[in-house]
Amino acid sequence: MKEMTTTELQLLLEQGEQLNLIDVRESDEVAQGMIPGAIHIPLGEIPERLDELDKEKPYIMICRSGGRSGRASAFMDAEGYDVTNMVGGMLEWAGATE
Repeated sequence: MKEMTTTELQLLLEQGEQLNLIDVRESDEVAQGMIPGAIHIPLGEIPERLDELDKEKPYIMICRSGGRSGRASAFMDAEGYDVTNMVGGMLEWAGATE
């Protein structure tokens, strides 16, 4: 499974990269702040919402610590999606939130 650190992601965003971010945390968690531009799809909804995602696009998966996003990444990878897990999750995120 591909992984990137919070620092690597923040650098890409600061360079103006257009990225497809998916936050798999629960609603009460994302209410405390999400990375700007991220799409919220709770982990439990990933299987039924795959049709909303384009297999031609790369996705970066985000959660609180990197565990749930890792599970989502493994599942989506097995389904043929190009996914990268953000290790450390929002606990290590030092960038902007909305």
